[in-house]
Amino acid sequence: MDAGTLETMRTTLRGPVIGPRDADYASTRQVYNAMIDRHPAAFVPCADVADVMAAVTFIRDHGLELAVRGGGHSGPGLCLVEDGVTIDLSPMTWVRVDPEARTAEVGGGAHLGDLDHATHPFGLATPTGIISMTGVGGLTLGGGHGYLTRKYGLTADNLLSADVVLADGGFVTASETEHPELFWALRGGGGNFGIVTSFTYRLHPVDTVGVGMTVWPVERTRDVLVWYREFLPQAPDDVYGFFTLFTIPPAPPFPVELHGRKMCGVVWCHTGALGHFEEAFAAVREPGPPAFHFTSPMPYPALQSMLDLVIPSGYQWYWRGDFFDSIPDAAVDVHQKYGERLPTPLSLMHLYPVDGAAHRPGPDDTAWSYRDAVWSGVFAGVDPDPANAGAITRWCVDYWEEMHPYSMGGSYVNFMGAGEGQERVRATYRDHYDRLARVKRAYDPDNLFHANQNIRPAVAA
Repeated sequence: MDAGTLETMRTTLRGPVIGPRDADYASTRQVYNAMIDRHPAAFVPCADVADVMAAVTFIRDHGLELAVRGGGHSGPGLCLVEDGVTIDLSPMTWVRVDPEARTAEVGGGAHLGDLDHATHPFGLATPTGIISMTGVGGLTLGGGHGYLTRKYGLTADNLLSADVVLADGGFVTASETEHPELFWALRGGGGNFGIVTSFTYRLHPVDTVGVGMTVWPVERTRDVLVWYREFLPQAPDDVYGFFTLFTIPPAPPFPVELHGRKMCGVVWCHTGALGHFEEAFAAVREPGPPAFHFTSPMPYPALQSMLDLVIPSGYQWYWRGDFFDSIPDAAVDVHQKYGERLPTPLSLMHLYPVDGAAHRPGPDDTAWSYRDAVWSGVFAGVDPDPANAGAITRWCVDYWEEMHPYSMGGSYVNFMGAGEGQERVRATYRDHYDRLARVKRAYDPDNLFHANQNIRPAVAA
């Protein structure tokens, strides 16, 4: 973008336009993953829907590249495009709760922590992720899963409506009754169809939950994972636990003698009666005595932010994911192998349950195409030092490649890494891809919104 276009943008749009010569440009272009080093020509922070509509119209009319930033938590850095324009929703962090209707309307730039902060005083919540710094926008549009998924479904399953700015600069509200095909596509189809400026969610009674963390030495991975693969799918929906391979951080609640040791474990959340959560976790001794077992009642927002300080913004990240409907013995051996080879203290693997309530909608009810998946896996190389970027990337890719034959073929779209290609996008959406491509043609025929895991517009018959 030349200097004249940048100045025209400054005078045309109401709010600030941040360019490369501005003092706050360097801090503005920082995102959660420090491995991303792109230099947009401009950032346009938007305070309201009118700002977004004006920005989209300007970018489209001037033939500029466009990206959208909600929470800035995208692993492959899809919110930044080289020499293009990022529409930044970060000023739109408002949340309005209706405790009687049990709904929350949430600005497109809000983080999970903003939502939890607003809903918790009313003893309410909706299923989201496990890191409070994650943006509600990208999480919801990709489907969204976390601690409440087995009890209350995906984030997208609890979306009631969305306000959307379209590629032509127009505005619509999408719901089951208004623009229903667009609403279908927004629930899992990513940021392909427009810019969502607000989400309205269904809320559920969630206040203090039972939290647990159980860890064993990484050498015990086979025994623990064989037990976990049988136990968790048979557990009541109130019991949630994701399996992890990780290194014990030097922090409470872990005892000093475990700090720095590679471990396997399960992070638990129990949404049932508090008097019964210890009983729900009692089975953790079946695969053998754990090295550490911690349980406590905890306000739900505290659980949601528990991992924030362990893996803060600004580290090097490379991740990939896959869906799994089973964990065969051969796959257990692969987990054992790569758990013992964790390349850095922050690198990890998580297997998140996506069964229970997430299995109840029909396979075609939303764009999320893996209602038959039992786990959503992510393999993540993480380190603060850029010198280790190659090592964490190689470990992640090698791990993923050895596990992929045991997968269902596709991934949770928010766990796709950089450069995975169009075939992976198709695999993620399976037989929903063609329908999504038709919705894309209807709402974004010129593919203005392509800085994402892109669904290309269908060719007209």
